Amino acid sequence: MSARRTKFYLDKRNKRLAGVCSGIADYFGWDPLWVRVGLVAATIMGVGFLPLIYLVIAFMAEPKPLALYDESADDRRFWTGVRVAPKRTIRDVNAAFRDADRRLRDIEAYVTTNNSKLAREIEDLR
Repeated sequence: MSARRTKFYLDKRNKRLAGVCSGIADYFGWDPLWVRVGLVAATIMGVGFLPLIYLVIAFMAEPKPLALYDESADDRRFWTGVRVAPKRTIRDVNAAFRDADRRLRDIEAYVTTNNSKLAREIEDLR
């Protein structure tokens, strides 16, 4: 069974303590440094339950499967988009397919028209 790319995982390769902040950063496509800074700043400013939530997430979340570390940058960017905004990603993929279909129809229309120059070139190739 392949690993789900839309699930939250602890990022053990980029971890500092348990991999929670780097997992959050990986999930949303952010820089882990800013997630760590935000956690520390929020804890200092009085959101004292964040360390407890951090420990609960560290205990309950699964580590990221090794197969997901070897993804290309394009794959990572695509799956981050799917996690963060699935409807927008579906819309973008549909638009890309519609554009490819339109271009293919244009090519097909050009090739199947009564273009005598093109027909002569095709006959010369035979």
